Amino acid sequence: MKAILTPLVSLTLGLTSFSLAFHANADVQLPRLVSDGMVLQRGAPVNIWGRADAGEEVRVEFQDQLYTVETDDGGNWSVTLKSLPAGGPHSMTIAGENRIELKDILVGDVWLASGQSNMEYPINRVVHRFADEISAVNNPRIRQFRVPQTYDFNTPRTDLEAGQWLPATQENIQDFSAVAYFFAADIERAENVPIGIINSSLGGSPAEAWVSEETLKKFPEHLKELQRFKNDDLIEQIESSDRKHSDAWHREADHNDRGYKRWHVENLDVGDWSTMAVPGYWADTALGKTNGVVWFRKTITLPETLAEKSALLELGRIVDADETWINGEKVGNTTYLYPRRRYSVPEGLLKAGKNTIAIRVINGGGRGGFVEDKPYALTVAGERIDLRGEWHYKLGTTMEPVGSQTFVRWKPAGLYNAMLHPLQKYSVRGALWYQGESNVGRADEYRRLLPALIRDWREGWKQNTGNKELPFLFVQLPNFLEPQDKPGNSGWAEFREAQTSALALPNTAMAVTIDAGEWNDIHPLDKKTVGQRLALAARKLVYRHDDITASGPQLTSATFTGDKAVLRFSSAQGELIAKPCDTDCRHREADSPLFEFAIAGSDGRYFWANTRISGDSVEVWSDQVSQPHSVRYAWADNPAEANLYNRAGLPAAPFQVDRKDTGKASQ
Repeated sequence: MKAILTPLVSLTLGLTSFSLAFHANADVQLPRLVSDGMVLQRGAPVNIWGRADAGEEVRVEFQDQLYTVETDDGGNWSVTLKSLPAGGPHSMTIAGENRIELKDILVGDVWLASGQSNMEYPINRVVHRFADEISAVNNPRIRQFRVPQTYDFNTPRTDLEAGQWLPATQENIQDFSAVAYFFAADIERAENVPIGIINSSLGGSPAEAWVSEETLKKFPEHLKELQRFKNDDLIEQIESSDRKHSDAWHREADHNDRGYKRWHVENLDVGDWSTMAVPGYWADTALGKTNGVVWFRKTITLPETLAEKSALLELGRIVDADETWINGEKVGNTTYLYPRRRYSVPEGLLKAGKNTIAIRVINGGGRGGFVEDKPYALTVAGERIDLRGEWHYKLGTTMEPVGSQTFVRWKPAGLYNAMLHPLQKYSVRGALWYQGESNVGRADEYRRLLPALIRDWREGWKQNTGNKELPFLFVQLPNFLEPQDKPGNSGWAEFREAQTSALALPNTAMAVTIDAGEWNDIHPLDKKTVGQRLALAARKLVYRHDDITASGPQLTSATFTGDKAVLRFSSAQGELIAKPCDTDCRHREADSPLFEFAIAGSDGRYFWANTRISGDSVEVWSDQVSQPHSVRYAWADNPAEANLYNRAGLPAAPFQVDRKDTGKASQ
């Protein structure tokens, strides 16, 4: 099969109508990505491909060029467009026995956005944080193709089940990946080119789900699990068993719940109910570590001026699921613990005087209740009524924990086969990767797995040699969980270090987000900072703006002499900065401008360190360590007071450096 490029001449083409669904053998058929509204990669070879009858001639017309090709014995065809300049919109015609016209095509830069929930996290989950900005979005030069979420353990697929290119307009923006949108907005504005985002992400997915079977040969345990899940009967058995168990658990909970269809009503005597503070967890009350159904009720009084008006009810996050009523009318429900509860209250429901909020909380494991440090309020006509404080509660029923579920779609290679392999003929400028939460606790493996994934993708896109290696930009996991008062070991810190080690591969960059997380939420709202830092990395690494400072201070060497360690940094943009605390800091050491530095001697016991900034260096010491052997910075799940920045306002990445470290530490 060989494509021939000729100058565009007048052609008589069939006018047979065409459906993008592959249904007629004689028709030229296109993959889902090659469709109306697509964004093609500028300045690079661009593939256009599909299927038709064996031996059929296919003609592709685009930008005054005609490409002709004859299909192979299997009916496959492909042409490579010459290097394209940015611009559009354009149209393209593809003809064999039938004729297809694709419209509204842009040429710009195409970025693959992949990973787990924090990459998947859509604009509709963060819109209240960026309300004004999102309400003004109307930029058809930014487009997203959302890859259907599915898996295949047996065969790398050649096409997707569904999907379409959609522009960033008010009609579509809510379903855009938030991180990818903020990245695209910055790049489109800075580089003045259309941006296409291929959003192939899935919440909870571990890295091993996104690599090929060939790559899994380096990871025998994952390869073994892949072979097991090639059995469709096993998958059906597991999924059927999980469904039956879950359905039975919820049916029993409903059946045994004393308040089911009763305790949500507007008027209810709660004289025998107990009280607890919300937010909080009922494990800290007389109920103890109980799973099952617990009801909560609170009565608030509204003035006449707020009656009948629409409102917003915010209930933070609830562990696990909830159903919520106001004055006996259901206003919302959420089936799992992660989403923030933001329920719209319609006009006419609120009244002057007493109004009752009733919440049925269903908890299948762990500590049930209301996550702390989240908004709990009713906002009516701009007036915010605080709902924190005392609520009445009563046990509906006690249940055994629901037990674990097998998430089949997260198993090794399944997402690669179904959600990544079908994309690899489509030319892209680079890849964005926000993933890792599901691999925390396996840092040693991730040190090998992430580089293996990067090489795997580069091989798939045939951008794996010399200076043509597929640019790979990834997000280091943000701060999470409760801050600790003393320095110590941390699984999240070890994992962040494993992520950092992937920078040894060429054409990679990392966005540090150690200041963009939330201690009580694995899905922090500030996706704009993440997208913007990825965009900074792209502008320096990919778009070659060498004058841009794209990262925070980076440790380049450590010298241990006497009772001190002297750490030298690059990317300091003049000098290092001790960023002031946004709120009251606990101040690790009173006379230290920098926090979250810890130092240890040969015994491995770490103490909070004193620091002194000197140009591009930081001196670190402690009166409790006479001869230092190791220094850590921001080495915690949530190093909440980490404040080493450069003048560009970018944070230093967490690190650990030891006296014995070759190339970074010296005596």
